[in-house]
Amino acid sequence: MDEAEQRRRLGNTDLDIEPELLNEAAATVSTGAKRLNRTWVELIITGLFGGIDVSFGILAMILVLQATGSDILAGMAFGIGMFALKMAHSELFTEEFLLPIHAIAGGQGTWLQLLRLWSVKLVTNLAGGFAFMWLTVLALPDYHGTLVDKAASYVDNPSLLVMICLSLLAGASITLTTRMQQGTDNHVVFAVISMISGLIVIGLGLLHGALNAMIIFGAMVAGADISVTDFLVWMAIVIPFNMLGGLLIITLPRMARTWRILRAVRRGELSFEDLEEEAARD
Repeated sequence: MDEAEQRRRLGNTDLDIEPELLNEAAATVSTGAKRLNRTWVELIITGLFGGIDVSFGILAMILVLQATGSDILAGMAFGIGMFALKMAHSELFTEEFLLPIHAIAGGQGTWLQLLRLWSVKLVTNLAGGFAFMWLTVLALPDYHGTLVDKAASYVDNPSLLVMICLSLLAGASITLTTRMQQGTDNHVVFAVISMISGLIVIGLGLLHGALNAMIIFGAMVAGADISVTDFLVWMAIVIPFNMLGGLLIITLPRMARTWRILRAVRRGELSFEDLEEEAARD
């Protein structure tokens, strides 16, 4: 039995690939295409609520951090925000480093659409999160000290190399979380993945542009000694390396697993409808 015949036997499909990878290709391309082809209104509202929803996790994080002093427990509490994103069908900027890229590789979207998605999602995430954090600071004056101290741990980093590495890890972590949640419809599993994501990103003090920016903004409103210039310089370092972390560490290697399928769809050798039908047949 030659290699191609062996793969077909193990895959149990008409295509020369394992069923799990076939399902992954169909799911990622389909979801990515939907995100790329949203209307402006849908894109803006989804991004705004993404910032608002994840801010509930920041609220929980501040509460637990002040009560316990534990970054680990605070990180797990922050998972509420990640879980809210999924249950409310809103999205975070760094969740867009996996699915839309697969859709483009499969010929179901354009790079211009991706640029629109990234730019609108980042701006609206920050706008929604900033508004929520402004309200949080006004409502909870007893928590200002905790908020300021947490923001300082992000901004006052003496090593550029450490900042870059923490940003790469944060981008990779959230992108991997997106992929794991894409692989299940079980809400309990969603919750566990969200908790683990919060534990890693917040518990370890990773630098995540969208999430940390909301905390830093809240600290600035609360009176932290952080200037607008300090904040913009921090963002200019963290955001690009979040993107590189998500794209280079997670997205591109995973695309290599299903590249033959994505290329066939893009070239028209396999229609997207046939891909979904083949995946459903398994």
